[in-house]
Amino acid sequence: MIMRIWRTQVDEERAAEYERFAAEESLPMFSGQPGFLGLLFGRAGTDCSVVTLWQDEAAVDALEASPDYRETVMRIGAAGFLRGASTVERMSVHGSRLPGSRQAD
Repeated sequence: MIMRIWRTQVDEERAAEYERFAAEESLPMFSGQPGFLGLLFGRAGTDCSVVTLWQDEAAVDALEASPDYRETVMRIGAAGFLRGASTVERMSVHGSRLPGSRQAD
């Protein structure tokens, strides 16, 4: 399992717009991707993170090459509520405990 972490900052006065975009645009887009296992949206003030879980590296590669993903990235950038540079990290999951799931190896 692969954990993909996207970090950015948001204009705090427009945080509600960002959260609406995440729920209404990003979540459905991620959910429709092959190999998608789940996600978490997090925000602390202006710092935002999206943690997505994927079956394997190939699924993350497919996401990043997906026209739906690329269009969503373009639209969130054009919306004007993000601030500064965004970063992406990938990590192999070596353990987990999520509601409704069994322990992952």
